[in-house]
Amino acid sequence: MPVIECRVLGPVGVWVDGAAPPSELMWRKHLALLIYLARSPKRARTRNHLTALLWGDKSEASARHSLREALRVVRRTIGEEGLTAAHDQVRLAQDAVRLDTDTFERAEREMDWEAAGRLVAGDFLEGFGVPDASAFEDWVAAERTQWRDRAAAALVAWAQQLTARGQLRDARAAGARALALAPLADRAVRVTMTALALDGDRSAALAHFARFRGALGVAGGEPAAETLELADRIRGERTWRFAPELLAGSAGGAVTRRAPLVGRERELERLLTVWHACVRERQAAAVVVEGDPGLGKTRLMEELLARARLGGAAVTAVRAVEADHATTWSGLFGLGRGGLLDAAGLAAAAPQALRTFAEEIPEWADRFGRTVPHRSPLPPGAALSDVLRAATLEQPVVAFVDDAQWLDPESAGALTAALRDVRAAPFLLALAVPRQPPRSDLDELRARIGRDVPGVGLALAPLDAAAVRRLAAWAAPNYGEDDLNRLARRVAADAAGLPLLVVELLHAVALGMDLGAITGAWPQPLKTLDQTLPGELPDAAVAAIRVGFGRLSKGAQHVLVAAAVLGDRVPEERLGRGAELTGTALHAALDELEWQRWLVAEPRGYGFVAKIVRDIVARDMLTAGQRQRIVQRAGGARDAGEP
Repeated sequence: MPVIECRVLGPVGVWVDGAAPPSELMWRKHLALLIYLARSPKRARTRNHLTALLWGDKSEASARHSLREALRVVRRTIGEEGLTAAHDQVRLAQDAVRLDTDTFERAEREMDWEAAGRLVAGDFLEGFGVPDASAFEDWVAAERTQWRDRAAAALVAWAQQLTARGQLRDARAAGARALALAPLADRAVRVTMTALALDGDRSAALAHFARFRGALGVAGGEPAAETLELADRIRGERTWRFAPELLAGSAGGAVTRRAPLVGRERELERLLTVWHACVRERQAAAVVVEGDPGLGKTRLMEELLARARLGGAAVTAVRAVEADHATTWSGLFGLGRGGLLDAAGLAAAAPQALRTFAEEIPEWADRFGRTVPHRSPLPPGAALSDVLRAATLEQPVVAFVDDAQWLDPESAGALTAALRDVRAAPFLLALAVPRQPPRSDLDELRARIGRDVPGVGLALAPLDAAAVRRLAAWAAPNYGEDDLNRLARRVAADAAGLPLLVVELLHAVALGMDLGAITGAWPQPLKTLDQTLPGELPDAAVAAIRVGFGRLSKGAQHVLVAAAVLGDRVPEERLGRGAELTGTALHAALDELEWQRWLVAEPRGYGFVAKIVRDIVARDMLTAGQRQRIVQRAGGARDAGEP
């Protein structure tokens, strides 16, 4: 028996056994009859019902004749067994006609939102109608309303899944499709705004909100409170202060070094699962991401923190350097500077706890110093737990320590104790650590995760060939299949699967570097990226970093070489002296370097994303005389880090 396939979720499409249908089947009323029967309960209707639906303007005899002719056309296509008419009932065989709505409903029941979302090509029977059959037109209108809501809900759910995996451009597209179907749906605009904001396009996210609010206003409505709160959070997100042309290429291709998150989708979903449970169940949790340098620990955690912020959490972060390990409480007070002061509810903390932070951090003293002048401070560890307890009564809190292997033991102990002290609160401790050197206290925490501390420990591995190829397709959208495969194989070999080097190489190729004549071999056995010297990297990787450096603005180049000379973590003011930049010019250069993922920032200063990149810049991008002048201008020799 031939099978008719119909696409009705969008402009109508019909195929018979995969081929074009007979032209007479595509006559409007013939097609309307077929689709209506396929959407009817048990795929059956009475003759009287069908004649009233499609030929209500005709006499009974004429209407029945038209119905018989339509049934003859359908039966000729699918056979006698496909369509029966007996006892005044017209019935389609169950497997004679396949509608995409049936496939959608199966996917919907199974919560397979990707499968459901991919079926949605527009409105139900978009552009199709039978003007002289008002009863059928009324039915189509009701179906369109129902299917708009269901299709938009599926697209929103798919966009949320894509966002959780870090596939932000696909999430943006799914959200936009949901908004096209349901332009006044809060959920659709929220998922679109979230994907845009996470992808760095804050202005587009707020533009979507403005259009949505305006359309709702015309209809006499207002955005939901959750939508208004999301818009406020996006407004509060950081504004980048560099030239807009530096964003060119971020929507596609590797003109910038801000690659999409690839090969880490499962890890991000696992981190978000822990986070959502932490918030939902109001239970403290910990996540530890472990891996050798260059594997993308920081980038993965940034994705988690960005989602937490947009979800309403207070986020505080610190990046430890080697000098911090010997500086008692440097990590704890670094978190105090790293965003903890922005948490709601701090005023409810014990005055003695606030005094502890106010004595060490000027911003805390400005806010709380006058209210606690006569109270003795608590020990720092107890003060942290008390402040977290007060903050988490108002909103969830995430504390992130990058390069936690350099965290001072006192701060590490206080953070572990905080997991116990605020265990019935939405507090997440997030740590990023390399495999070496070992830390007994952090190893003990990792061992407890999943046993008596909710959370997850993840070990990152190099990107596999499929992930490198996906990045190559992003970097070189105009390449053919063969060229793309060659590029991916070469980059995978030169970068040893390290995301840091993969992106460097692809960025340089996008800017015109030819890999063809460049050779080299890396890594050496049992040697991590941080233990590698510039001369030990493949020539292609070193050349890629040089190409990327040359693409930077002059101001950013000056700041980058100053950062390479002056230490692991350099305060903004000292970088400005070393680079001979101040004010707007300095801020633009620093923002450019952060956006392009050369430097990472925290309130105590700026440091390179990767030590090997700093070493290459220091070796290749300036002379001994320039190095000496930078140190003199900055006011001292190279520091290991700033307390």
